[in-house]
Amino acid sequence: MKIKWNGHASFTITTDSGLKIITDPYEPGGFGGQVKYAPIPDTADVVLVSHDHADHNYVQGLKGSPLVVRDSQEVKGIKFTAIPAYHDPNKGAERGKNTIFVFEADGIKLAFLGDLGHLPEPQQAEKLKGVDVLLIPVGGTFTIDAKQASELVEMLQPKIVIPMHYKTEKLGFPIRPVDDFLSLCQNVKRLETSEIELKKEQLPASTEIWVLNYAC
Repeated sequence: MKIKWNGHASFTITTDSGLKIITDPYEPGGFGGQVKYAPIPDTADVVLVSHDHADHNYVQGLKGSPLVVRDSQEVKGIKFTAIPAYHDPNKGAERGKNTIFVFEADGIKLAFLGDLGHLPEPQQAEKLKGVDVLLIPVGGTFTIDAKQASELVEMLQPKIVIPMHYKTEKLGFPIRPVDDFLSLCQNVKRLETSEIELKKEQLPASTEIWVLNYAC
């Protein structure tokens, strides 16, 4: 499996069979030009949409005719489990709902948290147990912040954590940079690449934080 961080909360996950799963595609130039990431070049087979905000649901901007997943279903041989959650700490009163997606491909279990705005409740956390790769927002303001993200990592103990949804020079949103999160973590690796390749048997024995460059 390959995982590429396009930017913001968008990843392209390519399975060993060549299936391309894209998470939360953003609208380039959206929000009055605050989203400066370039268009995503990959042709999607499946798109996961955690919620309907323009920096997460710009499916029409993708190449191909992807199947759009917003709830639990099996698509192209992969079972996607949707865990209902919220975009804020007040049960959606501020920013609405958010969907967490858990799925397994090539023997690797992934969780994509979307714009999670609160620490998971016990029944939500139970469904996240055993996750190998955690794609987690860390920028705060619109999602969990660095401290909450570090608490969630400690709770779940995944093998690999890839932070997302944080401040970069290509994002004008008032959120925090990744360094706030990294300062609370151990075993941090800045990989200086936008894409990694994973094999189940090569996953680290204990939690590592892998920081990717944005591809777009």
